[in-house]
Amino acid sequence: MTDTTTRGAGPVERAQHAGDDGPAQAGSDPRCRQRMSAKRKQSAVLRLLRGEDLELVSRELRVTAAELSAWRDAFLSAGEASLKTRPADGRDVEIARLKAKVGDLTMANELLDAKIERMETGRPLARRRSRP
Repeated sequence: MTDTTTRGAGPVERAQHAGDDGPAQAGSDPRCRQRMSAKRKQSAVLRLLRGEDLELVSRELRVTAAELSAWRDAFLSAGEASLKTRPADGRDVEIARLKAKVGDLTMANELLDAKIERMETGRPLARRRSRP
């Protein structure tokens, strides 16, 4: 038995198989790689946060270390953002009601301004009927 990946193969073929532990598996070609689900990304990020080596996890999942780092950064920033929100209370309901009221009053003022402008355009004073 001869190993064609190392003996008799050119440098390109050897480079393609470098780092493989055995025969090529389905989906090992990076061009044919499928998208990772959010659950698998989360699992990979949690492994990193627990202290597993970035290079080891990236090789195992067949993703670049940069991509894995980007997932980790996005995961951490989303977690930080969720901690910044405060729970809703009675003030939020009152604030929303008052904002709606201000919006209604602003719209009414703008409509009245437009109506006044239409009425005053071209007529400095209201016309009066002449007496017969």
